[in-house]
Amino acid sequence: MKELPRSPIAHLPTPIESLPRLTANLGGPKIIIKRDDQTGLALGGNKTRKLEYLLAEAESLGCKTLITAGAIQSNHCRQTAAAARRVGMDCILVLNGEEPEDPVGNIFLDLLLGAEIVWTTKKDRQDTLEKVAKKAEIEGKKPYLVPYGGSNPTGAAAYVYAMQEFVEQSVKADWIVFATSSGGTHAGLALGKEIFGFKGKVLGISIDELAEPFAKKIYGLVKDTALLLDHELQMGPEEIRVNGDYLGGGYAVMGELEKEAIRLFASEEGVLIDPVYTGRAAGGMIDLIRKGFFRKDETVLFWHTGGTPALFAEKYRKEILT
Repeated sequence: MKELPRSPIAHLPTPIESLPRLTANLGGPKIIIKRDDQTGLALGGNKTRKLEYLLAEAESLGCKTLITAGAIQSNHCRQTAAAARRVGMDCILVLNGEEPEDPVGNIFLDLLLGAEIVWTTKKDRQDTLEKVAKKAEIEGKKPYLVPYGGSNPTGAAAYVYAMQEFVEQSVKADWIVFATSSGGTHAGLALGKEIFGFKGKVLGISIDELAEPFAKKIYGLVKDTALLLDHELQMGPEEIRVNGDYLGGGYAVMGELEKEAIRLFASEEGVLIDPVYTGRAAGGMIDLIRKGFFRKDETVLFWHTGGTPALFAEKYRKEILT
């Protein structure tokens, strides 16, 4: 497999911990957790792994400014802003939503990290992103467009290497469960399973897309990532596992499923998960456990992809405590 250039900024390997109190509360299977919320870049998260390879690509092109887009409480944007500062670049973020009077959560951190924020609507986000990039190019800022969620083949490759890291930690798991949205983490883990011989199953809990079309999208990214890494792909599209049963009220809309998961992880294990991604995925995993989807003698690894700063956003903080 081809080794891609990397700008080492993440704290790796991330630890794997047992969650015995949560396991007991739910009556099995055994639950363990991989802590990619501890990757070390501005409160961590899965995007840090992807940014190591995207940064290396940007640096090789002589770029000076990272530009990316996301939702108002985007973890990806927060980590992109921090990554830019780590290597001496500027950062412009295109965020869909209304500029808050009192910036909290990830918005506060974006500003603290010195990112320039351009506000837009979700409908106009891509058009705004393109205009911002063109303007930056004209102004000589040498921009590099970081894909949404870091989810292109270069970003997805980071989670191929993450699977290698996990396999080398020699921890038994029958399932890996995680939040899947832009698809890069999912594609990387699925491809890494094949390349590094993980014998368990890889299951993404979809945050905002229906399972069947999303699985096809992920498989396309798997193929492109395999091509980038000079790997002859063996798996078929049927091997991409997506659960789309927990979309709730839509993207970033927190319901009882997410609130219970956040409270359980905090009260039983002192682990913080977020309202949008890990909260929904953990809530889905908890529901699947209660329905008997996993055998009680199995081990389920929850791959924590980060996102905890969103807990401090006013819209979520008040709901969680009521």
